Amino acid sequence: MRLEAGRMPTHGLRSKSWDEFAKPGAPKLDFVFTVCDNAANEVCPIWPGQPMTAHWGVPDPAAFKGSPQEVERAFREAFTILDRRISLFLSLPLASIDKLALKKEIDQIGKQ
Repeated sequence: MRLEAGRMPTHGLRSKSWDEFAKPGAPKLDFVFTVCDNAANEVCPIWPGQPMTAHWGVPDPAAFKGSPQEVERAFREAFTILDRRISLFLSLPLASIDKLALKKEIDQIGKQ
C-alpha cells in the first residue's frame, strides 16, 4: 500500500538515518518510536535531549515474499497497525499525564 492510498502526503519526505537527529541544529525530539521488528533486539542510540522511547514493532512489509496481492496486503496491514497506534497515542492526555504513566501507556500501545 502506498502512503498516498492512505491519504498521507509524501512529497518531500525521505528515509533518514538516526544520526541525522544527533547533529547540531537537529530538531528536538520528544518521542522516538522504533517500528522495525528487528529494532527490538538492537542497541538503540542515545537520542539527544532524552526523548521518551517505545518499541512499536511491526513485520517489515518490504521484506515480505509473496504474490503482488500478498505484498500489498502486508503493506496495508503494517499501515493499519501503525495508523491505529498513532491514533491511540494522539488520544492520550499529554498535557495532564505524568511521565511514568505516559511511558506505560506508549509501551502498552506498542503491544496492540
